[in-house]
Amino acid sequence: MPAPRLRTAVVGVCLAFVVAPLGGCGDKPTAVPRTPAAATSAADAGGMAALTAAAKKEGALNTIALPSDWANYGALIDGFEKKYGIKVTVESPEGSSQDEIDALKQHRGDGRAPDVVDVGGSFARSAAQQGLLAPYEVARWDDIPADQKDPHALWYDNYGGYISIGCDAKRVKTCPATFADLRKPEYKGKVALNGDPRKSGSAFAGVYAAALANGGSFDDIQPGIDFFAELSRNGNFIPVESTPTTIENGRTPISIDWDFLNLGYADEFRKKGADVDWRTAIPFDGSFAEYYANGVSKDAPHPAAARLWQEYLFSPEGQNIRLGAYARPVLMDAMAKDGTLDKAAAGNLPTVEGTPSFPTDAQRQKAQETVDRNWAKAVPG
Repeated sequence: MPAPRLRTAVVGVCLAFVVAPLGGCGDKPTAVPRTPAAATSAADAGGMAALTAAAKKEGALNTIALPSDWANYGALIDGFEKKYGIKVTVESPEGSSQDEIDALKQHRGDGRAPDVVDVGGSFARSAAQQGLLAPYEVARWDDIPADQKDPHALWYDNYGGYISIGCDAKRVKTCPATFADLRKPEYKGKVALNGDPRKSGSAFAGVYAAALANGGSFDDIQPGIDFFAELSRNGNFIPVESTPTTIENGRTPISIDWDFLNLGYADEFRKKGADVDWRTAIPFDGSFAEYYANGVSKDAPHPAAARLWQEYLFSPEGQNIRLGAYARPVLMDAMAKDGTLDKAAAGNLPTVEGTPSFPTDAQRQKAQETVDRNWAKAVPG
């Protein structure tokens, strides 16, 4: 999720970020401002005011695979459009991380390519290795933990969560709380993932979590594949991509997915009065946390808007909007220290034990290759 290009400019933390509006950060330009397409920071583009003006002139932002109910993208898009008057287009809202990478390559140069991407960790690294992303340091670059960003600023984590087990208590008598529970005969035909782990970052994480629960490790994801192969053989696992629609119509009464999605679905079902009692458990036997990474397309049709979008997502406003949908913002610790964190929203996050650890780039790449190679023959459908 190693990068071929070196960054050419560095932006420090904007010390006045707490009191300054988004447009106030990065206003000090470099000696010779560069075009937005070449800028590696707001300062490199002539300052935040210049970047904002250029983005407004472009007037559009191309995105892909951003469902409105995923980590509060609906509210983020509405907020960005209202703040800057820039129209955001979302292609294939229900698409996967792999679909995003494919779109970067397929639409290169035709004006339809995504300006930005939001992908699982292994996919971000793959896009960087393929030379599909442009280096760009947001104003709060220094506040992003070193192990959650590319050293050359080609991608950077924005939000994340824990793998969880969602369950409709109206259709399942006793909801499972662990991966071990999912083996029980009472869950026959009920267990699903959010997509294909060869293409979907959330489904891949579900397999990784299952591996940790079944004797595997960051170095060995095969036990996770074997676990789902077992569930498939005994009829518990169904090869149906879990979505709010499949949950509501009863096709996927148990879904292994991110906690922020399962918790958000529960809120939405309550608001609309759906006949669903959706509950969420974070399995202690397979605790796995991961973040989703953002990046700017190297061939972005709207390069200024692409960079301004990153600044918005990493501003206190954008990070707190994430938090409002139970997604853990990458700048959460920094915002808690500087007083910009929404404490009420943070208090709604589910309690988890211990400090999360993450696989290395090499471990993640090896795991993805193992899934790509072995999933189809182990888990048909």
